Amino acid sequence: MIEIREHIGKSKEDYLEAILVIRQEKGYCRSVDVCNHLDFSKPSVSRAVKTLEEEGYIERRDGGFIYLTEQGQSVAEKILERHHTLTRFFEHLGVSSKTAEDDACLIEHVISDESYGKLKEWYEKNEL
Repeated sequence: MIEIREHIGKSKEDYLEAILVIRQEKGYCRSVDVCNHLDFSKPSVSRAVKTLEEEGYIERRDGGFIYLTEQGQSVAEKILERHHTLTRFFEHLGVSSKTAEDDACLIEHVISDESYGKLKEWYEKNEL
């Protein structure tokens, strides 16, 4: 079962997840990429990136490129895994892809480790 870290908040988790996804897709991430990915304003992203850097989840270097720290990478990977697992689970139940994606994005932040672990365990056993 996955042990997720202390809850750092939906917004911060969304940013970390977005940075991870962008880095996986492009091989790099800048603030403008986060703006485009999340459809947020530059000032909002700038504030969030500064906070994430101050809290030790990311580093900015090499001309503004964003890197996840070990702590940030760990949080992002766990949230992304939850997102994918929950999305697939809902789709397996017959929920439309868009709704499954949207619901997974909401639930991934609030579901307990215990409930998520049991859901993932059941899904892996029963996936067709």
